[in-house]
Amino acid sequence: MSAFFDRLHDRIDRVDSVVSVGLDADPDRIPDFLTDRDLPRWAFNRRIIDATHDHAACYKPNAAFYEDADGWRALRETIAYAHGKDVPVLLDAKRADIGNTSRRYAGLLDTADAITVNPYMGRDSLDPFLSREDAGVFVLCRTSNPGGADLQDLELASGEPLYRRVAALADLWNEHGNVGLVVGATAPEELERLREEVPDIPFLVPGVGAQGGDVEAAVEYGLADGVGLVNSSRGIIFAGEQSSPSSRTESGDAPRDDEAAYFGAAGEAAKRLKTRLNRHR
Repeated sequence: MSAFFDRLHDRIDRVDSVVSVGLDADPDRIPDFLTDRDLPRWAFNRRIIDATHDHAACYKPNAAFYEDADGWRALRETIAYAHGKDVPVLLDAKRADIGNTSRRYAGLLDTADAITVNPYMGRDSLDPFLSREDAGVFVLCRTSNPGGADLQDLELASGEPLYRRVAALADLWNEHGNVGLVVGATAPEELERLREEVPDIPFLVPGVGAQGGDVEAAVEYGLADGVGLVNSSRGIIFAGEQSSPSSRTESGDAPRDDEAAYFGAAGEAAKRLKTRLNRHR
């Protein structure tokens, strides 16, 4: 196993949790009481981390929410702060490209501990990531969105669906023990089948929060030797949108004096998910 998965194993044991908290800091949903701060996304993430780190095995910021000048600054601060809490960070970037472009993308691993990658340009596009022996590389395989079936379920000449071929290739590419797979909780049958076919690869399982995926399957089939991650993003970080409804503003945001309740709701959501997942571990 790579240094990343060793560290993740230790973190899972220490906090008794396989919860990955997705830090999808959508600027349109950051509450009003933070929008006047310097780097509101960073201010938001810092409070989410404070509220959830006791229940988080990992944090998973999605790069889409940070791809502007202030966003990259916020992301760097977020990763450093998570590391200060001794929590690893998986950057959900879904990167891969040819040669020098992929090498530049792989530079993201100078800051983050792991990354998601897209396998559809083949092995050479992933080499710059796979060669980072200490990092985690999660290969998109069977994603949680309904449209994933458009390509991932296509049947090859061998009779197997494409997503199973991706899993088999990822197993071959796992020379340094640093490869994981992204397999959604919204496809529990595929989760089970893939676990049978690649028993030693940890899964990142999205889709158990707002997408309503299968929690039991996520745990039963997502872990390899106790290592794996089950992610929830919106269901945790925006749980505070439903807190203290009597004190909502007209826009639906929490007033400044409701800040503790807003982020307390995120902490409670992470704790509840940890408890639900642990029933099946």
